[in-house]
Amino acid sequence: MTDPALTPAVRVLRSCLHLMVAALLALAAARAVADGNPYTPAVVAVSAVLLGCYVAGPLLPGVRPRSGGAALWLAVLAAVWIVLLALTQDGVWLAFPLFFVQLHLLAPRWGLPAVAVTTAVAVAGFARHTGTLNVGTVIGPVLGAAVAVAVVLGYQALYRESEQRRRIVEELTATRGELAAAEHAAGVLAERERLAREIHDTLAQGLSSIQLLLRAAERALPSRPETALGHVVHARATAVDNLAEARRFVRELSPPDLEAGSLPAALERLCATTARASGLAVHCQVSGTPAELPTPHEVALLRIAQSALANTVRHAGARRAELTLSYMDTEVALDVVDDGAGFDPGAPPPAADGTGFGLAAMRARARALHGALAVESAPGEGTAVAVTLPLPPAPGEAAP
Repeated sequence: MTDPALTPAVRVLRSCLHLMVAALLALAAARAVADGNPYTPAVVAVSAVLLGCYVAGPLLPGVRPRSGGAALWLAVLAAVWIVLLALTQDGVWLAFPLFFVQLHLLAPRWGLPAVAVTTAVAVAGFARHTGTLNVGTVIGPVLGAAVAVAVVLGYQALYRESEQRRRIVEELTATRGELAAAEHAAGVLAERERLAREIHDTLAQGLSSIQLLLRAAERALPSRPETALGHVVHARATAVDNLAEARRFVRELSPPDLEAGSLPAALERLCATTARASGLAVHCQVSGTPAELPTPHEVALLRIAQSALANTVRHAGARRAELTLSYMDTEVALDVVDDGAGFDPGAPPPAADGTGFGLAAMRARARALHGALAVESAPGEGTAVAVTLPLPPAPGEAAP
């Protein structure tokens, strides 16, 4: 009958039940002595035996709910109780704690019949001692049985509900942990993708420009030292810009080109730097009335322009490139067009040297701002990259 998992409240209730059994047995023995019952020695002895049987139950390893050992122990306990009931009418009060023990240890299909039989025996024993059978004789044991059944069934219902709530809480806790882990994994993947785009559009592009300039300087030496020096100076300036990008990258600030001015000015400087580094004729123009854009829009457009021009320099073999920034009422567009070799956008050749991340990064940047990026190209017909970003509504305007 012992259970280490019991709650403190249930432990208190069971302790009270044990004390009730001991008190009722002591009361039966004391009344037999005080009233001069002719069976006093037998009443005292049977009370002691019944108390011993009851105390031994929790100590027996086989006495567990819904077990054969519990049924056998209850049968012995009931037999001794019937003997006590036959000796004294005070034994009828032991039926009340016996109800609780039967309902606890027996399955419902056996517990309820056992309570009914115990009630009938209590009524019959009490009627035998009083010599009469009336409503008062019956109602006491029956009411005690009803109270015991209601209490036990109510407790079991509350226990089942409590267990169900506990399982739900455990499931919610586990689900919350899984959700937190999934959000963390998604955040890590998004951060990796962002870092990959930033490195590709800043450090990788800058290092590629430095490599082109140093190659040009190497070719110019030793016959044209002035030209080689110019390439080295440009490479050094690109390295300085790359260092600023790296520091900005660590600090998570806006690009240095945007810190120094507007987006059109930054695109002008980008075109001029690309032309000096590669010899490619790059023309930049602005269409519409320039307007102040959110920083994420300016950063995305500048990075897409850098990536598109870098692809043109490295892969297109072009002689001329056109960069157009267009301001419209509800959106801003950037177009980069070259007259290079072109390619098939539907089946771009895989890059074995680790390049080829540019188009995916540009599309990701456009999608992050709810924009769209389109690439039009064909072998021998050049390439056009067009990105369109929706403008956020002005303060006080309703979003469409």
